[in-house]
Amino acid sequence: MTYLVSLFLLGLIFGLVAVASNPAPYFAALGLVIAAGAGCGVLVGHGGSFLSLVLFLIYLGGMLVVFAYSAALAAEPFPETWGDRSVLVYVLFYILGVMVVVGWFWGGWHEACWVAIDELKELVVLRGDVSGVALMYSSGGGLLMLCAWVLLLTLFVVLELTRGLNRGTVRAI
Repeated sequence: MTYLVSLFLLGLIFGLVAVASNPAPYFAALGLVIAAGAGCGVLVGHGGSFLSLVLFLIYLGGMLVVFAYSAALAAEPFPETWGDRSVLVYVLFYILGVMVVVGWFWGGWHEACWVAIDELKELVVLRGDVSGVALMYSSGGGLLMLCAWVLLLTLFVVLELTRGLNRGTVRAI
C-alpha cells in the first residue's frame, strides 16, 4: 500500500507540474485531471474514501466545466505541447524546484505520516472521513458558504477574462 500511495504522490506532483507549466488549456486540463485523480488516490490510501469521492465529483465535475469553457474560447490552431522548447524549460524548472524542496525536507518526514486515521485506535465506531464530513457541515458551515462564494466569484472572473474584445457572456441586456 505504501508503494501505491507513493505512486499516487508522484502522479500528483507530475500533474501539478503539468498544470503549472500550462502549455495550452487542453494540456493543462489533462494535467488537472491527473492531479485530481492522483490526489484522490492519496486520500483513499489514507482512509478518506468519502472525501476522495466528493473531491473527484465536485472538482472535476464543476471546475472542469469552467475550464473547458475557457479553453473553448481560447482555442488555438497550433497549441504548444510539453515537448516544445519554451514549455520544456518551464517543466524542467518546476521539476528541479520539486527536487530542491524534496532534498531540503528529506530527513525523517515520512516515518509518521503513513498511518491512516482508522489505524490509530483498536475499536472505532465511525470512520475518520465520515465524522470529518459531519464536522465540516456543523462547525464549518460559514467556511463552506465562503468557499461557495469564492467559486462563484472565480466563475465570473474566468468569464470576464475569456470574453476578449467582444461583449462577452456577462452583459447588460
